[in-house]
Amino acid sequence: MSKNTYTADSIQALEGIEHVRMRPSMYIGDVGARGLHHLVYEVVDNSIDEALAGHCDTISVVIHHDNSVTVRDNGRGIPVDMHKKEGKSALEVVMTKIGAGGKFDKDSYKVSGGLHGVGVSCVNALSSHLKAEVHRDNKVWVQEYQRGHSLYDVKEIGTTDDRGTIVTFSPDETIFDEVKYNYNTLASRLRELAYLNRGLTIKITDEREKDEEGNFKTETFHSEGGLKEFVEFIDGNREALMKDVIYMDGERDSVPVEVAMRYNTSYNENLHSYVNNINTIEGGTHLAGFRRALTRTLKKYADENFNLAKEKVEIVGDDFREGLTAIISVKVMEPQFEGQTKTKLGNSEVSGAVDKIVGEMLNNYLEEHPNEAKIIVEKVILAAKARQAAKKARELVQRKNPMSGSGLPGKLADCSSKDPEECEIYLVEGDSAGGTAKQGRDRHYQAILPLRGKILNVEKAMAHKVLENEEIRNIYTALGVSIGTEDDSKALNLEKLRYHRIVIMTDADVDGSHIATLILTFFFRYMKELIESGYVYIATPPLYLIKKGTKQQYAWDEADRERLVNELSDGTGKGISIQRYKGLGEMNAEQLWETTMNPDHRTMRQVTIENAAEADRIFSMLMGDDVPPRREFIEKNAVYAKIDA
Repeated sequence: MSKNTYTADSIQALEGIEHVRMRPSMYIGDVGARGLHHLVYEVVDNSIDEALAGHCDTISVVIHHDNSVTVRDNGRGIPVDMHKKEGKSALEVVMTKIGAGGKFDKDSYKVSGGLHGVGVSCVNALSSHLKAEVHRDNKVWVQEYQRGHSLYDVKEIGTTDDRGTIVTFSPDETIFDEVKYNYNTLASRLRELAYLNRGLTIKITDEREKDEEGNFKTETFHSEGGLKEFVEFIDGNREALMKDVIYMDGERDSVPVEVAMRYNTSYNENLHSYVNNINTIEGGTHLAGFRRALTRTLKKYADENFNLAKEKVEIVGDDFREGLTAIISVKVMEPQFEGQTKTKLGNSEVSGAVDKIVGEMLNNYLEEHPNEAKIIVEKVILAAKARQAAKKARELVQRKNPMSGSGLPGKLADCSSKDPEECEIYLVEGDSAGGTAKQGRDRHYQAILPLRGKILNVEKAMAHKVLENEEIRNIYTALGVSIGTEDDSKALNLEKLRYHRIVIMTDADVDGSHIATLILTFFFRYMKELIESGYVYIATPPLYLIKKGTKQQYAWDEADRERLVNELSDGTGKGISIQRYKGLGEMNAEQLWETTMNPDHRTMRQVTIENAAEADRIFSMLMGDDVPPRREFIEKNAVYAKIDA
C-alpha cells in the first residue's frame, strides 16, 4: 500500500459527537477508573492500526504531572487535506465526528482494533482540552479542541523531517469520577500490545514519579518473539513441562491466525484470546475453533500411539486443556462481537480458519516431537483420572446438606428475600466477625456466611481436592450454583445464583488481605463468570475511629486519618483518641452496619478483570510455588504498604 492512498478521501464521517458527553458510558463502559484508562487505549489503538498496516514501529505514552497524557507515533500522520463531503480538514473530521476514521475505508486499513471508529473523537469529546499535532509531508500541522469542539482551524506551524501523530489530552473532570491515571494499569496493557504486535516498540513514561537520580519512571516494551514470549511471560511463575513454546501461524479464508501454547504442571486452563488486539474475555468462535482442533488432534494422536484401554479412563475435552497456557490471536476485517461486555467474537468463518490451522500444525508438531508429545499425553491421562475424582467430589457438593433441612450450609444466616437482584451475601472471615455481621445486617436482603480460617489455596490443588474442601463446598452450596457438567466441569449455572452481590469481607490486616486473596483466587479459577458478570465485591471496613470529646469520625486509610486528626484538633493533634480496628470483630454490630454494610454509607470495590492475562500471571505469582518472583513483587510494592505496631 503506498502512503498516497491514505488521504482525506479515506475518511468517512458517520454521525455527530454531542451524544458522547450526554451518555459517556455507552461509549467507554463507565466514567470510573476503567473508562478513564480506556481513553488512553483508544488513542494508542489508532497508532496500533498504523503499525498493523505496516507504517509505524514506535509508540510513546507520557503521563504528565497534571494527569494529561501524550501519545505519539511515527506513522503516516492523520491526513490534513480538505475532506470533500465535510468541507473541512480531514484531521478535524477525525477528531470531531463520531465514527470518522480511516479504519472504515478498507483501502486504508485491512483490520483495526479499538472501539471500531468512535475512538479518538470519543476521547476528544470527553477531554477538557485536546491538542492534535500532525507531522506529514515534511510539514507540522496542529489543531486544539475544548470538550470536542475545535478552537481554531487546522493550521501549518512549521517544517519537520519526522512523521506521525501526537495527541495530548486532559480528561474532563466534570465527566469522570477521578482523573488520576494508574501507571501499572497502563503499563500492563502496553506490554500486552507489544507482545501481540512483535517488532513494535512501545514506551511509557510517568512524569509524576522520579528516581533518586531525578529520572522519570520509564519502561520500554519490545518483543521479537511475540506470542511465544507472551506465553513465557504469563507462565513465568509456573513449572513448564517442556522447554519450548509451541507456535503456530497461518492464514485461512483471509483470516490471519497466530497461536502459542505450552503445558505446565498446574491444574488450571489458561486460555487468552484476542481479535485485532482486543482481549475477548468471553471467548467466541476463534476460541471454539482452537478447542475443537486441540481435542481432535491430541485424541487422534493418543489413540494411535498409546494404549489408552489399559488406563481404563475416558478422555474428554477438559482433560486436554488442564495445565495448558495458550494465546490465540486472530485478525478479522469486520469483527462481530456478542456477549454481555461485547467481547465475544461471533464471526462463524473464524472458527473454521483456526480449526484448520491449529489442527494441521499441531499434528505436524506431535509427529516431529515424539518426546514432547508423550509428555502431553501423559499429562492428559493424569488430568482424566483427576477429573473422575473431581466428579465424585462434585456430586458430594450437590447433595443436600444433612445438617440443614433446606440443603444450605448450617453456618449460613440467609436473608428473607428470594429475589437475587436485591440479595447480597457476605463471605466473612471467622465466626466472631460473622456473629457481629449477623447482628448488624439487614435480614431482608443481606446473608452472612462465616468462613473458618484460610480457605484452600486452589492455585496449588487438584480439582477434586478443591471440591472436597468444606469451606469451598459451603460457598458453592450457599450461592446455589451447580458445579459443571460432563462437557465443561467448570461451567456455572448462573440462573440458579441466589445473590447478585457477593461481598468478600475480611479484616484490614495482613492475614485479612491473604484470606481475601485466597477467596479471589478461587473465584478467578473456578467461578470467573461471577466476576465477569459484575457480581463480586470487596468490602472496605474503616481502619480507624478518630475521637475528640463527643465527636467521632471513621478513617479508611492513612490520609483519611491525618486529615481528620487535623480537622478535629485544628491542626494541633491534641486531645485526639485514635482507635485502630485490627479486625472486624472489634467493631460492634451497629458500627459494622454503619461503616461497611449500610448502602447509604459503605464503600464497596467491584472486582473486574481489566486484563485477563495479567490477572492470570499475578495470581500464579502470588499463590503458586515459585518464591523468588513473589518475594520480588513484595519488595517492589512494599513501599505502598502501611504497617502499624
